Amino acid sequence: MSYPILFSLFFVACVPARKYEEADQRAKALQSEAEAANKKALDAQTRMDEMGAELSGLSKRVGELERDTTVLGTSLRKMTVQYDKINTLNDELLSKYNALLAGNSSENRKLLTDLEAMRLDLQNKEDSVNALAKRVGEKQAALAALQAEIDAKDAAMKDLKNRVSQALSGFEGKGLTVEQRNGRIYVSMDNKLLFPSGSAAVDAKGRDAIAKLAKAIENEKDLSILVEGHTDTDKIAPGSAYKDNWDLSVARATSVVRIMQESSATDPVRITAAGRGEYVPVDPDDKAKNRRIEVVLIPDLKELYKLVKD
Repeated sequence: MSYPILFSLFFVACVPARKYEEADQRAKALQSEAEAANKKALDAQTRMDEMGAELSGLSKRVGELERDTTVLGTSLRKMTVQYDKINTLNDELLSKYNALLAGNSSENRKLLTDLEAMRLDLQNKEDSVNALAKRVGEKQAALAALQAEIDAKDAAMKDLKNRVSQALSGFEGKGLTVEQRNGRIYVSMDNKLLFPSGSAAVDAKGRDAIAKLAKAIENEKDLSILVEGHTDTDKIAPGSAYKDNWDLSVARATSVVRIMQESSATDPVRITAAGRGEYVPVDPDDKAKNRRIEVVLIPDLKELYKLVKD
């Protein structure tokens, strides 16, 4: 027999009916409070389950971010440290939840306030992770665009190098070479192919080579063309038309530029003539190799610079 029934039987003959009703009402009130406490405990458990799901989702996002671009690797590692703090917060939530079940109403209100503050802190950290994930995605897209532009430029220069080599195939091995390096194409022509000794006048064979080169590149609107004259270390003979090797190298570069313009539709705005004198030798022990004209084909990199800047 339950305690409330014994209680009722004991007092039924001793107290007035009114006191019995008051005792019965208090028992029902206690039962209602117990039911309300149970409901509050279930609600708190539901909130804890939701927070656990949020933490699980955050951990999954961290794992995904750690596999992303190394550009933001340092930031991601910092975010991992923050997640350790989140785990610590979660342990505190569990502790406070257990205290909530055992505490009185005043303590419960304080604990609920603390729980809400922790929930907001967790939300802020999740927002930080999402913002970082967005930045990683943007960086990856920018890097992909930059790499695509670099690959396209490289492919275009390789194709141009092949076309230039084909156009000058009759001269390669006869004082003329075509090379691609550092993103540029270098067409090097020995002086024996172009000029008599001490002269800036191009002979017929040299004119033919320069004209073929000019025709091969005349439609390359995105190229800048640098024509460099180089000499050896021999001094200019007295009575020469040229003051020194600087003077001679500039005159030879200018002669090549004029022939390129005369034999093609190349825009003169794209061409620069420069003299390097004796100061950029390719072989200090071989003067013949140092006496040369170098035509440097330089791609327009404005788009690449823009991508890098962005």
